[in-house]
Amino acid sequence: MAVPYLLSPLSWINALAAVEPADRTADIAYRGALKLDVYTPRSGAAPWPVVVFIHGGGWDSGDRGMYRFAGAALAAQGFVAVVPSYRIFPEGRFPDFIEDAAAAVGWTADHIGGFGGDPRRLVLMGHSAGAHIAAMLSFDRQWLGQVALDPDRALRGFVGLSGPYDFLPLHSDHLRDILGPESGLWRTQPINFVDRRVVPSFIATGARDTVVDPANSTRLAARIRTYGGAARLVVYPRAGHTLIGAFSPMFRPLAPVLSDSARFISEIAAPEAAAIASEPAI
Repeated sequence: MAVPYLLSPLSWINALAAVEPADRTADIAYRGALKLDVYTPRSGAAPWPVVVFIHGGGWDSGDRGMYRFAGAALAAQGFVAVVPSYRIFPEGRFPDFIEDAAAAVGWTADHIGGFGGDPRRLVLMGHSAGAHIAAMLSFDRQWLGQVALDPDRALRGFVGLSGPYDFLPLHSDHLRDILGPESGLWRTQPINFVDRRVVPSFIATGARDTVVDPANSTRLAARIRTYGGAARLVVYPRAGHTLIGAFSPMFRPLAPVLSDSARFISEIAAPEAAAIASEPAI
């Protein structure tokens, strides 16, 4: 029997988000019935760097409301965080969820100044399936192109947590239903779109991840570096697939992924940021 949300560990994690020095503006429509939430810092001087955080859930579950802790944690680090919902299976299939996320980025570029965010210092972040979506937006230029944005100019960087980036062949009929026919599956793999213009990337995974093979992260980082790009790879030895949980004060001792991500974002989103040098895995 499923555990009611109010009794689940996630409900307690989100309850702790109230202690973060952050404010939330909820339920902003950005594409038809789809909505997003904006989290803003309570201290520091605007304009702040902006992070669009795309939630996970295997492309068939999850919602922005489940990730209040992540939005609040990012705002407490001094960023304006945008957390959108997007169509999931069966309502959405590839590339519907990518197009929705692109629309959320487009909304952010147009409107985030009204929340104290600087649209010129924009970073995409995602966890699990959300990391896949954020990577597709960062590397395959056609998707942000649909909202008149060029990722090479519009984005400062990409942060991927526990993401699937290079996961063929598929061994699940369910994933085939979501991602499409065999002949087009190459289009669903972020690693295939890495080139010399790729944005600086922070790629993190848990060594104990049994849902998404950590080798997805190591292969993506290696491909970026092959093309001369900047890829910071971190493998957290004690963490599994729910690495994003370490954004919560309750689980931060598990892995310093929040502070590591925040440091990377602060570096690449500084007003006069220099290129981030590639670093070896930890």
